[in-house]
Amino acid sequence: MADLGAIKWDGQSGKEYEYHIYTLDETHKAIPANYVFVKQTEPKRYRPLYVGETNNISERFENHEKWPDLKKNGVTHVCTHESSSDKKVRTNEESDIIAKWKPVCND
Repeated sequence: MADLGAIKWDGQSGKEYEYHIYTLDETHKAIPANYVFVKQTEPKRYRPLYVGETNNISERFENHEKWPDLKKNGVTHVCTHESSSDKKVRTNEESDIIAKWKPVCND
């Protein structure tokens, strides 16, 4: 996997979560994870478009229900964070980041 570096997304709670940045065509291991689809706005600067969670990141991006909206909004990369197998832990992180950033494709 070609990791393009790390980024910290902070949530409404003030907690910071470290994510790794990848191109959209990257393959991922079958692990539970949180993810943020982003648009690169300038070198090393990203705007979150959609925040999500999954129990298997290797399967999550195939036919993602938000893909048309993401493409329309200029998605360039995905940031991922290996997470807990406990869905509540993943959804709490997802909600925390969404509350802070209010990504355009999370409705």
